[in-house]
Amino acid sequence: MGRRRYIPYRWVIVGLLFWPCACVVPTPPISGTLSGEVRWQGRIYLDGDVLFEEGSRLIVAPGSEIVFLPASEGRDPLTTHPNFPGSELIIKGELVAEGTPAAPITFRYLDPLAPAGSWGGINLSQSPGASFRFCRFTQADSAVHSQDSTVHIEESLFENNLVGIRFFSSPMRIENNLLRRNGTAIRFHFGAPLIRRNEIVDNRRGFFFTAFPRDFLIELNRIHGNSEYAVVLGEDVPEDVAMPRNFWGTTDIPSIEGTFFDGRRTGYLGSVQVAPILTEPDERAGISWNP
Repeated sequence: MGRRRYIPYRWVIVGLLFWPCACVVPTPPISGTLSGEVRWQGRIYLDGDVLFEEGSRLIVAPGSEIVFLPASEGRDPLTTHPNFPGSELIIKGELVAEGTPAAPITFRYLDPLAPAGSWGGINLSQSPGASFRFCRFTQADSAVHSQDSTVHIEESLFENNLVGIRFFSSPMRIENNLLRRNGTAIRFHFGAPLIRRNEIVDNRRGFFFTAFPRDFLIELNRIHGNSEYAVVLGEDVPEDVAMPRNFWGTTDIPSIEGTFFDGRRTGYLGSVQVAPILTEPDERAGISWNP
C-alpha cells in the first residue's frame, strides 16, 4: 500500500440505530492495514482492527481524538490474546502520540458513557519505538498493551479501563502518569520497566505482577486508595518483589503490607518488600497538567 499522509475530513451524521449516541463520523471510518508514514490530526474514527505494518510510522498530532467505533461485521478478526474483542489499534512500526498540556491527545470509545472494555486497546507488537505524552486513555480493555516493544509513556491519564498499562518482555519507561479508577492500573510479566513518579490511586488493583518479573525499578510513586489490593503477585511469582522508596498513603508498615496479595496470604508466593518507604509523597509524582 502506498504512503498516506492525510485523512480526508468528510462527515456524515449517524443516528441511533446501531450506536448509543448520535455522532458525527467520517465516511468511511479507518479500518484494515496501513503502511508508510501516516499523520492523524483532528477527530479520527477507527472501525475494527487497524494494523500498521512493520516499517510504518504513525504520528498523532496534539489535540487529536482517536475514537473507537463498535466493530462492523468482519472487521474484528483478532479477538483472542494478545488481542482483544472490539476495535483496536495494532502497531508493528513506530508510533508518536505526543500532545501538549493545552492540547492533549484522547483515545476513547464512541459513546462517552460506555463502560471500561468497550474497545480493545493500543497493541504494540515488536514496535521499535512508541512514545505517548500528554495523552488520555479511557474505556479500553487494555489501553496500552506492549509485546516485545520499546515504549515511553509520560504525563498521561489512564482512567476507566479494565487495565491501564499491560506488557510483557518490553523495556518500558512509565513516568509521571496518573492511573485512576481502572480495574488494574499496571499489569506485567518479564520486561524491564522503569516505573517512576506516577500516581496510582482509586483503582481496584494497583499493580499485578503475573509472572517472573525481572530487572524492574519501581520507585517514587504515590500508590494509595486502591480498593482491593495495592499489589497482587500471580502464581508464577515465587520470589520476593522489591518496591522501595514509594509512598503508600501511610507510614504504618503492617497497614501497607495488608494491601498486598503475596506470600503473607499464601505460602507459595514471594513477598512484596517496601522498605525504605517514603514518609511523604514525592512532590513531582503524577501529572503536571489538569486533565
